[in-house]
Amino acid sequence: MQEEVRERTAPLVRLVRRHREPVVVQALRSAAAATVAYVIALRLSPEALPLTAPLTALLVVQVTLYATLTNGVRRVNAVVAGVLVAIAFSLLVGLTWWSLALLILAALGVGHLVRVDEYVPEVAISAMLVLGVTTVGDTAWARVVETLIGAFVGLGCNLLLPPPVWVEEAGESIEGLARRLRRLMLRIGEEAAGRTPVEQAAARLHEARRLDHDIVEVDAALRQAEDSLRLNPRVREGLLHRVVLRTGLDTLEICTVVLRVLARTFTDLAKERDPQPLFPPETGETVERLLSEIADAVVSFAVLVTTSVSLNADAAEARLSAELRQAAATRDKLAQLLLEQLQHDARQWQLHGAVLTEVNRIIDELDTEHRTRRLLEDLDRVSAEQRDRMPRLTRLRERLGVQDQLWRNRTGFGGRRS
Repeated sequence: MQEEVRERTAPLVRLVRRHREPVVVQALRSAAAATVAYVIALRLSPEALPLTAPLTALLVVQVTLYATLTNGVRRVNAVVAGVLVAIAFSLLVGLTWWSLALLILAALGVGHLVRVDEYVPEVAISAMLVLGVTTVGDTAWARVVETLIGAFVGLGCNLLLPPPVWVEEAGESIEGLARRLRRLMLRIGEEAAGRTPVEQAAARLHEARRLDHDIVEVDAALRQAEDSLRLNPRVREGLLHRVVLRTGLDTLEICTVVLRVLARTFTDLAKERDPQPLFPPETGETVERLLSEIADAVVSFAVLVTTSVSLNADAAEARLSAELRQAAATRDKLAQLLLEQLQHDARQWQLHGAVLTEVNRIIDELDTEHRTRRLLEDLDRVSAEQRDRMPRLTRLRERLGVQDQLWRNRTGFGGRRS
């Protein structure tokens, strides 16, 4: 009976989840803001079709509140600067082919002077549109009014309807990177347990190098998540979330680099020992088991970094600690086997030592104490940078934080913030 109910309600559940996705939410917010801006501009602008207002609202309503505030101010500045340049040129020279060239140069120069960043072309576009109309004064005023309407509607939309938070998507990207690392580690370990042709070891090295492209994609998703946490009224402890995710990605990036070096070591070892196996049977099995345990620890680390609920985070940390202890024990066994092998055959001892060094680095990077220490250091650094950059806002936040803590103590709500 329950299975039949789940099957019948599955399409509805998928539809609800689809409507909760940040992409869908952002599309609905952008359409609503543009429509409201157009309706208001119809009443306030002298233009018959005031499309500048919905266009501005559409551009101002970005995926994050932080981007909306910064883009809204810059876009308004760009449009107003372009209108002023157009008015000046219309009063002096009018519209000719050479005045148009001078207008574009002047508008682009003014755009850099007023520091509108990516909206520098908007200054020239606004100036050309206004200059190309006969009634310059009315058109200029209408364009300024429409731009202000669109910008204020876009800002108001993000204040009344907070933008989506992209932390979950960033967490999925981080976990995806960790699972790709795990799969590659497992393949390298399986091949190290037997005879590995040089071409096969080199192919694994190329796979490890391609992981750099995955890191770039994950970094882009994380930057979007970091922006979505800034100035977002739906999020508390945004700084902590940003630092946890950033330090987690940094650790996985270091593990990726070390894995690439490890793949290069196995490639060199395959060249030296061809056509023999990379290691004796017992040593090869130990290497395979060690890389398998480290691979599991990498995924557990990613789950720990992306887990926000305290209970699940404690369970993930306990699992990671147990896996690292097991990996450390296997590493010690591998070190003993390599030492015994060195006493009988000293060839390739540099490469064997490199294997131990590289697995040690990954284990140390994943260590929970190392992660906690680095997390605290980054929190102190980022907090100090914010205090230096925005001292007044920092003092206001501290006051609000103290008042909030006093209120929660008086009312008994002392739970963890979400």
